[in-house]
Amino acid sequence: MKKPYYLSLEPLVPWKETERPCVWARRFGREAPIELEIGFGNGSALVERARAHPERHFIGVEIFWESVKRALRRAAQAGVTNLAIVQAPARPFLERLVAPRALSAALCLFPCPWPKERHAAHRLFSKPFLEILNSRLADGGETEIVTDFEPYRDWLLEQVPGTGFEARSEEIPASYGTKYEHKWSDLGRERFFRIVLAKREHVAIPSMRDETMRVHTIDRFDPERFEPKGTTGVPTVQFKEFLYDPQRRKGMLRAFVAEEGLQQHFWIEVAEVEGRWKIRPAEGSGLLPTAGAQLALDLARDSAAG
Repeated sequence: MKKPYYLSLEPLVPWKETERPCVWARRFGREAPIELEIGFGNGSALVERARAHPERHFIGVEIFWESVKRALRRAAQAGVTNLAIVQAPARPFLERLVAPRALSAALCLFPCPWPKERHAAHRLFSKPFLEILNSRLADGGETEIVTDFEPYRDWLLEQVPGTGFEARSEEIPASYGTKYEHKWSDLGRERFFRIVLAKREHVAIPSMRDETMRVHTIDRFDPERFEPKGTTGVPTVQFKEFLYDPQRRKGMLRAFVAEEGLQQHFWIEVAEVEGRWKIRPAEGSGLLPTAGAQLALDLARDSAAG
């Protein structure tokens, strides 16, 4: 069997199965200040900070598995034990796994700028996200963001008023040694933009709790007439395909749900159990219980019952 690229999964936090919010002192085995890096890329800067500051805890959040496994390999090679790695979108991670005032600092190096105007809504550090980030920082904590894209710097500064942060911005030379910094430096770029957001007022946003998912039971089900319809708006629900096994009398419906700050793909099971039909999340689908996921179940039930 081919060996995995990573050397150990020990730092990896299975966020969908972790308590809400996570008690990080229990996870690390001690109390210490916690610093967060959002979008850590290949993990080189994150692991180096963890190695250089064993008196602190570090959490890295990243959505791409290729980046996660590189960070896991670097963490094992460096022998750091004060690092947790989470493969998750930043917003639901902060909303669900981080308690208010739990972080001492946060860092994001070269976030995706989404440079086209029509894509600006995808930018991470919008006002609602800054409010959540503020709520998770300790009083007096700071968030540092570095970008190579001046319009992104200007847009970000426009998001700050009313979020409890005080912003300062400066131009700096290459200072962090990340992949993107090397890329732009090799192309002749000599200045980058550093924004520091200092928390001055607390924005009270409690930790988000998971929905209690309601499983549906119906008396009859005709797979030939089952054509569930999604909905647009917030949340958006789309149904992609339906697979049915007549011998096992079980169907699988693939759903896509988009909510504020979160997108999920998962399977809904429609199965005969003791003469009736259950409509429920498929086991092992990795579903995060949300209002949008519940709506997908409800819409599937409505179509099946009709």
